[in-house]
Amino acid sequence: MASQFFHTFSTDVSGWQMMWMILCFGLIALAIMIERGLFVYVKSNINANLFMAEIRKLVSAGDFKKAIALCKAAGEKALPKVVLAALAEADRREFIDYRAIQNAVDEATLELIPKLSKRTGYLAVLGNVATLTGLLGTIYGLILSFQAAGAAGGGAEALAQGIAIAMFTTMWGLVVAIPAIIAYTLINTKTNDIIDDIDEHSVKLIHLLTGGK
Repeated sequence: MASQFFHTFSTDVSGWQMMWMILCFGLIALAIMIERGLFVYVKSNINANLFMAEIRKLVSAGDFKKAIALCKAAGEKALPKVVLAALAEADRREFIDYRAIQNAVDEATLELIPKLSKRTGYLAVLGNVATLTGLLGTIYGLILSFQAAGAAGGGAEALAQGIAIAMFTTMWGLVVAIPAIIAYTLINTKTNDIIDDIDEHSVKLIHLLTGGK
């Protein structure tokens, strides 16, 4: 079966165009999965509760410098970048202004959200397009089968070839689509979790900085 599957990529086999199209979609989806997965799960993710517990302790003690240094040490993590914006704004003011800190948090958050969600939606699109391309190959294979069945002298071999094209393109489309859609769901869910952490902890930090005013 494996040899027959790989043979369907040959240009002398009907339906090879759909097989190669699905392969291209799969390679693009794989590249996005790796890039987005690393960015969201590794580069941007942090243990929010543990990090914010340390930040709250430092802020409560009035040690903004150490809190800012802790945020900078986290590098490109999403939550620390938003917290850093709030702390930097509070540290440079003699009197902490609620609106100014809120604006700093909003600005940092609005900069981060597009970076977190960038290209993730393409995974769902590629998964759906791969499925539809497989369906297109299925229809094409069935047309060939019906033509072989209706043609004078049409043999069982031509009929079987058309059915094989239909089945292989359908299978190949699903092989690409299923991981793409699963990856989209996982990455999108993690992105939303990070954004929720930012919303929750930034509000708590603002209240801590301003004394609930």
